[in-house]
Amino acid sequence: MVEQTLYSISQFYPEIIITLTLCVIIVTDLLIKEENHTTGWILLGGFVLAGLTLMLQFGRNESVFFDMIAIDPFSHFFKALLLLTGIFIILFSVQSRELNNYMHRIGEYYMLLAGMMLGMMMMVSSSNLLMLFLAFELTSISSYVLVGFTKQTKRSSESSMKYIIYGAVSSGVMLYGFSLLIGITGAVDIYGINEALAGGTEHALLLNISILMILVGMGFKIAVVPFHFWAPDVYEGAPVSIAAILAVASKIAAFGLLIRFFSVSFIDAGGLTESGSWQVVEGIHWNQLLGVMAALAMILGNLTALRQDNIKRMLAYSSIAHAGYILMGVVILAGEGISSVMIYLFIYLFMNLGAFYVVMLFYNKTGTESIEKYKGLGKRAPLQGVALTIFLVSLTGIPPTGGFVAKLYIFGAAVSAGWIWLVAIAGLMTIVSLFYYIRVVRNMYFYEPEETAVKPIRFNVWSNVVLFALLIPTLLLGIYFAPLLEFARNSIHMFGM
Repeated sequence: MVEQTLYSISQFYPEIIITLTLCVIIVTDLLIKEENHTTGWILLGGFVLAGLTLMLQFGRNESVFFDMIAIDPFSHFFKALLLLTGIFIILFSVQSRELNNYMHRIGEYYMLLAGMMLGMMMMVSSSNLLMLFLAFELTSISSYVLVGFTKQTKRSSESSMKYIIYGAVSSGVMLYGFSLLIGITGAVDIYGINEALAGGTEHALLLNISILMILVGMGFKIAVVPFHFWAPDVYEGAPVSIAAILAVASKIAAFGLLIRFFSVSFIDAGGLTESGSWQVVEGIHWNQLLGVMAALAMILGNLTALRQDNIKRMLAYSSIAHAGYILMGVVILAGEGISSVMIYLFIYLFMNLGAFYVVMLFYNKTGTESIEKYKGLGKRAPLQGVALTIFLVSLTGIPPTGGFVAKLYIFGAAVSAGWIWLVAIAGLMTIVSLFYYIRVVRNMYFYEPEETAVKPIRFNVWSNVVLFALLIPTLLLGIYFAPLLEFARNSIHMFGM
């Protein structure tokens, strides 16, 4: 047992580094009284070091801590995306005007970011239901506090309260679903659950109810219809940096968790099939249910975004729609479907973070989040205006941006699996999305700025460096994406493919 534990610790370095970084942040915050972002730079160093140790693990495929944690290419892919997102969020945070009034508590902010990142990395590698739930709650509790961090702002406190209520209910429902599943199968790890269900069960009704309850919790994290109600208010009330991490990192972790849990637990142990059918679950047609959820997310997200004036609420409904697009790959639950989800999430990271970053830069200078007040900003800040246009075009899925490649692969996987009606809805809703994205571009370029706001807006070199770090991959992945495709396909070995 001791040898197994020591070996497991040696394979757990990225998470250990983040845990130690969290402790260093706490101590540093106690010792250093200056109100600056020192703890943020410490966390940035921790994320970079964790990323380097993660790279050393690439190619390994094993279970540690008595089969509670999976160290495999699938988890490596998602952890790499999470750490990359975390690095960008720190770069956002050190420039955020919204956090200026809370510099006396900024150490708490970065401590919570570290805790949230640790939870998300555990989510994508947990293969035990108890560990999975602990990781889920660590992520959730940290995010609840971060959403309400700017507590002097009324809408921030309100959104945090709504988030806590929705999150507590969904977590409770999911936990009860776990308890039913453990009772039916007598196993707490997902491979044991698969083995128990492969032998047949006399409790098919209870099994389907438990899966439905588990889907409630995971659907909440993804913000997919009908578990999306929290997202617009939370995104609007949270600081832009936190709205960005919820829109990107939280989705990445939730999809990694969902794919691992459902693919391992409810698919034939021999591996994924070409059609991606749920071979050990009888009763509800789960792929059809997920297909309907994906369609509703695309329809509701895109149509509701048309009516939004607050750009953060618009991006919130946009993220709901994108959850629907990504869920198309999960509906297939086959090799091509899952690799297309991974490609989509990688590209989504850059284009969505880029959109949030420009929104934050504009807020820092103008103090507005209203799309109507974006009039003339393209002329006052040419580089940022062009960048935001490219990010929004990519979110729409227009070539030659990365967003086009993301949708091309996920639509292609759905067509190959016979989900023509779902692709038709996705295509139609993509056209609808063009209207609300282009509305922002129209206001920036086709209207003159107000008479009281005609001076050019200037940003420092550091802001432009971060902007190009997001902009270049968004454009490059629309032209050259072969390495990403290979990386995604090599990262699904968890499924024995």
